[in-house]
Amino acid sequence: MSAVYILWKRELIRYFRSRARLVGSLGQPLLFLVALGFGLGPVFQRAGQGNYFQFLGPGVVCMGILFTGVFAGIQVIWDRQFGFLKETLVAPVSRFEIMLGKTLGGATVAFIQGCFVLALTMVVGFKVQNPLLIPLALAAMFLIALFFTALGISIASILEDMQGFQLIMNFVVQPVFFLSGALFPLTGVVSFLSIISSFNPLSYGVDAVRGSLTGVTHFGLVTDFTVLIIISAVILAIGSYLFSKVQA
Repeated sequence: MSAVYILWKRELIRYFRSRARLVGSLGQPLLFLVALGFGLGPVFQRAGQGNYFQFLGPGVVCMGILFTGVFAGIQVIWDRQFGFLKETLVAPVSRFEIMLGKTLGGATVAFIQGCFVLALTMVVGFKVQNPLLIPLALAAMFLIALFFTALGISIASILEDMQGFQLIMNFVVQPVFFLSGALFPLTGVVSFLSIISSFNPLSYGVDAVRGSLTGVTHFGLVTDFTVLIIISAVILAIGSYLFSKVQA
């Protein structure tokens, strides 16, 4: 049986066995939806921007994917500390397959998490404008999950300390999320924020999901998907190289 499939399946089993993780990971998205949706919704509407839930929903979905994806790297450090990684690395398979299996497993978990959050946004009040474009939104969600899972595993490949990984990830994740256009429109922002957002990978993911679900985009769906596909391929290549240098 393919090593990629075995590692992918292993990550899914871990996820569904942990009910606390499954339920607890919905807490932060729910907080953002309720606190910001109801708190800033009237202000957003008075500013002439329409229903804030319609704007916020896709951003919160991407937030759930982002946090779940990047912290998949913790599993690499955990496996190294408890010896499982050494057993995996001595198996007669390439390290690329091992890295790909772990990445696909983590990305699938993050994607499923995003689907749960999407369902949660619909319960709160989010409405999909064109149901025919839902598969496009799901494709964007998986590309986001793939990129940030590969990023997390890439960084974990060069670190041995779990606390150090968490500090670096928090330093990376918070700016990436808040400067992605998930919480506020990128149209009309000051120039330096606009420039930063244009270099932020999550900006294109949020825009692709929002454009697919609501019909409103900032960069355009073609640009969004082109960027997501390219950066996902690049980070997979980088992650494969870094993982090939891992010493268990």
